[in-house]
Amino acid sequence: MEEIVTQLEMTAADQLNPAPPVDGVTLRAVEASPLIRDLHVRIGTPYRWPSAERSDDEWARWLAEPQRRYRLVEYRGEVAGAADFEPQHDEDIEITTFGLLPEFVGKGFGGYALTLVVADAWAVPGARRVWLHTSTLDHPNALPNYLRRGFRSFTRSA
Repeated sequence: MEEIVTQLEMTAADQLNPAPPVDGVTLRAVEASPLIRDLHVRIGTPYRWPSAERSDDEWARWLAEPQRRYRLVEYRGEVAGAADFEPQHDEDIEITTFGLLPEFVGKGFGGYALTLVVADAWAVPGARRVWLHTSTLDHPNALPNYLRRGFRSFTRSA
């Protein structure tokens, strides 16, 4: 299957269409740590995320990026997923990671977890655009979830 990558954006915070709250789902800021790598591998391996196969040196560079902000998606205190985003020089905020651990996929958390992550990205002072990309290799609900939350596609490429 040919991979197709879709880039999506929001250009105003009021474009966020929040999912209904899910009791027990929260977002927690954390520092860079080996846990982030472990979560990327566990979340991304089924979808062939490049981050799941980074070398030690590539991970060291990723975790050393001073602007990247890491978040844990938690369900009743248990880690259910991860997200990170990176403010860029032009006041864009790129959501570089968003995903749930396999055992939490299909439980109805994704829309609300994404709502929390996007709201957090918009809270970065000076943010004028929040963007991300997804792929046809990602979970089949990924693109529909992004579109339901208010993202719009600005490029697609093979």
